[in-house]
Amino acid sequence: MSLIKQLWIAIALVMSLAFGGSLLVSTLGARHYLAQQLYVKNVDNATSLALSLSQMSKDPVTVELLIAAQFDAGHYRMIRLTDPAGAVIVERANGGGALGAPEWFAALVPVSAAAGVAQVQDGWNQYGTLTLESHSRYAYESLWRATLQLLGWFLGAAVLTGVLGTVLLRHITRPLGRVVAQAEAIGGRRFVTTDEPSTTEFRSVVRAMNTLSARVRGMLAEESQRLEQLRRQSQHDELTGLLGRRQFLNQLDAALSRDDAAATGTLVIVRVGELAALNLALGRPRTDALLCELAALLQAHIDAQPDWEGARLNGSDFALLACGSSATAAVVAPLRAALDALAERWHDCALLRLPMGATRYRNGEARAQVLARADGALAGAEQAGDRAVQINDDAAPAHADLAEWRSSLEEALRDDGVSLALYPALNAAGALLHHEAPMRLRLDGGWQNAGYFMPWAARLGLTSRLDAAVVRAALARIASTGEALGINLSVDSLRDAAFRSELFATLQGQPAAARQLWIELPEHGVLRNLAEFRALCVALRPLGCRLGIEHVGRGFSRIGDLHELGLDYLKLDASMVRDIDQDGGNQNFVRGLCVVAHAIGLTVIAEGVCNAAERRTLAELGLDGFTGPGIRVAE
Repeated sequence: MSLIKQLWIAIALVMSLAFGGSLLVSTLGARHYLAQQLYVKNVDNATSLALSLSQMSKDPVTVELLIAAQFDAGHYRMIRLTDPAGAVIVERANGGGALGAPEWFAALVPVSAAAGVAQVQDGWNQYGTLTLESHSRYAYESLWRATLQLLGWFLGAAVLTGVLGTVLLRHITRPLGRVVAQAEAIGGRRFVTTDEPSTTEFRSVVRAMNTLSARVRGMLAEESQRLEQLRRQSQHDELTGLLGRRQFLNQLDAALSRDDAAATGTLVIVRVGELAALNLALGRPRTDALLCELAALLQAHIDAQPDWEGARLNGSDFALLACGSSATAAVVAPLRAALDALAERWHDCALLRLPMGATRYRNGEARAQVLARADGALAGAEQAGDRAVQINDDAAPAHADLAEWRSSLEEALRDDGVSLALYPALNAAGALLHHEAPMRLRLDGGWQNAGYFMPWAARLGLTSRLDAAVVRAALARIASTGEALGINLSVDSLRDAAFRSELFATLQGQPAAARQLWIELPEHGVLRNLAEFRALCVALRPLGCRLGIEHVGRGFSRIGDLHELGLDYLKLDASMVRDIDQDGGNQNFVRGLCVVAHAIGLTVIAEGVCNAAERRTLAELGLDGFTGPGIRVAE
């Protein structure tokens, strides 16, 4: 029960008690006063009438007329004249008529006054005894009117007190709303803080809750940083800070299985030639300094792009994975210029050789095939010169230029050539969480996956239109089947305010289907566009959609900053999942990730699970769900 209701009940009880007590006291006092006044009236009128009768002749007709006139003019209940023997000479009585108050009130508060008695003389002899009683209806009427007035005053006072109390209570308890919101947030594992109110009692509660939230957030931040250090220790090269070979190959496998705008890209390998001879000529410290400078150069290129990654494959080979790059030459040219500048800075080292090989990769290719092309290009560059570049790209794009791509994509959208593929995401018990629903587009005579056209759609600025088509297709399928679907939104759509408004309106128009929709965005896009992501979360949260982040891994230490938005789930990047049953370092990281994610109420789902061994290990580490080529509903 709310405090306002309790306040009104308390006021009603207090006013009822006060009214009852006041009514009892005032009614009894008024009854006693009115009874006394009636008695005085009876005595005075009886004396006056008896005196009049004593001074006049005692003709029976005259006596009766005088008594009748007095009775008719004075509102009496009874006037009786009896002789000394007690026989009635004249009597007038009025036992009926309205009382001026309800009968139950008259029965509850009876008013009784003694009759007035006076002697009538006939000279020196007693003529008779006069008895007079006034009617009590005016006393009851007066009592009833006073009671109603008292009740009215009490009701008015109760209403006024209740209204003023409500306003005052709302003012006093205004900070309580923030306290409740904070308590609900903490109950939902969102550890937010609020401003301290001026009310002493509430201030102490809010201060305690803020302290709790700050401590928990601090613990989560420390754990996230510890996990980030653990990840770097297990996945990165100790000297250069770049990824090690094993994790880089996992990254490459994940990139080849992607189905979004970053499904194609460029693989570049740079070799520090004659590394053993450099060690002898420069010494170990200077050689290490050279390798670190080369790694910093690669890292600068990686930091400038949302989804690139670099690695030290072995002592002398460095790799750059440029996911989503539009053209190989656009990746190679600035990197080559930076390497040339590095070589100039080390001009005193005549042995320094920095050949470079590059190849374009596409989703669905085998890792060995891509590495073979890159190695071939690197071998050719080594033969060509110390700073040579060779690109080995044997596949031509499906369309010659952007105009042809635009025409084909717009035709597919216009002809409703959009469909959804379905891949199950299961929980630990094997039950269906939702179907992942990547987009398929009818292009070039067949249904093409997103990796075929999304890089070109991104270059043409059509990703928002494609994502809007996916949302409509997903809602239509949910409405017809009732099964939950998970869809991916691109970073370009996240940044598009018009798309966010259209998405909100579309989901608002189909509330039942919207509650079965899982919407996810890539980690790098969320962390680089926090303001837009917050706006999307605030808009979609009341609609019942589930919001998540996919490809989680490298930026996990910052995920804790988003917990107050009410995220529902994370999808662990496939590079963390690949061969996890054999990778102790990744196992420790994933186990810690699950602990932190569960502490803030997030479900963790693994992407790219390929076999039973990976799934079994992930379940032991605390994962809540699984999806990938090794996951089937029948399991």
